[in-house]
Amino acid sequence: MMTNCFALMGSMGWLGWLMPLAVLSLLGLGIAALLKYLFASNPTPPRNGANS
Repeated sequence: MMTNCFALMGSMGWLGWLMPLAVLSLLGLGIAALLKYLFASNPTPPRNGANS
């Protein structure tokens, strides 16, 4: 299966190698942002009304 995947990526040129790396990096950044949001020690309170 890996051989077929690498053959397909190789036939697409540089875009075949760039797209999986871009997707994995965006996925990693999304997971990191989610973890930071969930485990923030002191989240800022929401602003509403005339105080904003």
